[in-house]
Amino acid sequence: MVEDISTIITSLGLPSTEAFIALVIVVLAIIGLIALISVIRPVLSMYPYTYPNARVRARKGRLFTDKQYTEILESQSIEEVKNYLRGLPEYAKYIDEYPLEKALDTQLAETYDLIARIAPDNIKDPFDFLLKKWDIRNIKSIIIAKEAGLSLEETLNLVVPFGELSDKLNTLVDADSIDEILNNLEGTDYAPILEDAIPTYRETGILLPIEASLDKYLLENLLRTAATPEDDNTAYLHEYVGNLVDITNIKIILRAKADGLKFEDIEPYIISDGYQIREWKLKDLMESEDVSGVVNGLEGTDYAPLLSESLTDYHQTGSIASFEKALDYHVNDTANRISMKNQFGIGPMIGYLNKKEKEIKNLKIIVRGKREKDLSASVLKEMLV
Repeated sequence: MVEDISTIITSLGLPSTEAFIALVIVVLAIIGLIALISVIRPVLSMYPYTYPNARVRARKGRLFTDKQYTEILESQSIEEVKNYLRGLPEYAKYIDEYPLEKALDTQLAETYDLIARIAPDNIKDPFDFLLKKWDIRNIKSIIIAKEAGLSLEETLNLVVPFGELSDKLNTLVDADSIDEILNNLEGTDYAPILEDAIPTYRETGILLPIEASLDKYLLENLLRTAATPEDDNTAYLHEYVGNLVDITNIKIILRAKADGLKFEDIEPYIISDGYQIREWKLKDLMESEDVSGVVNGLEGTDYAPLLSESLTDYHQTGSIASFEKALDYHVNDTANRISMKNQFGIGPMIGYLNKKEKEIKNLKIIVRGKREKDLSASVLKEMLV
């Protein structure tokens, strides 16, 4: 038997039994190392998210519950709403500093800022870029305020003290005209966008060119920063951002068709490449004859069933609000699905941001409803998203 083993070892080209044993040990070590790497790799990919997700889960536990919504809905006045929010740490520090709606928006902006600061390096760029959302929101608010003839104080109440332009806000608010706003934005990414959009605005008197151009800049570049999925986390981020782009495009096209606008009227504001809807499909949708044609043209995407259910309501009311609501629900569902499927990676951050957006929307609905004396708590509850 020993001689047979020695013969086999010799036939393998090994000089001795000891050499064979050494080879076996090396092979087993390599196999063990491969197995160890396969076990450790998922752990290593989760490690950068451990601290951010701990912070997110702590804040997620402070999101409004159904019980809290019921309590605040039963408030009898705006002052009671403020008193309720003063009892919540996230809102207390802003309630007495700003008007109520601005306090809510500022708290949301602070949440975005926190996520950008704690995001792991491989997903940091998209979350950093997402902070430009507040620059764009502020620019829109200031331009609209100027066109509406609002006072300096009224304009200041509309802007949120976050974003890259936070140190320029007072200068922008002080501007006497759109041209002066443009001059004050010289050297930023926003100046060339406005330079292209302002002539169309002046020709038509419609703010859509300015607003849509700024939105396109944000989402187009946000998609670019999340465009190369390297692992599950970046793939989920790409899916979420891609859905936002698709839905923005669909909303613009639906509004255009409802208002009777032509292909060339909206083409400059469409983002050419999304997630499920590619450039050729966008062109087909924009060339549809009417709203029904747009919905039918989405067949084969996740969006078609959602919008088909709203067609009856559109034909009855002539409003695309039900389409927009269905699309917003799809964003919520996408975020919730990602947060459940990717609980140890980017999922909790996407899920939390989405839930926070929803909470702020609901609180704004309640605040506005309390200013309308004839709206009951039950009516307001039906309006919540």
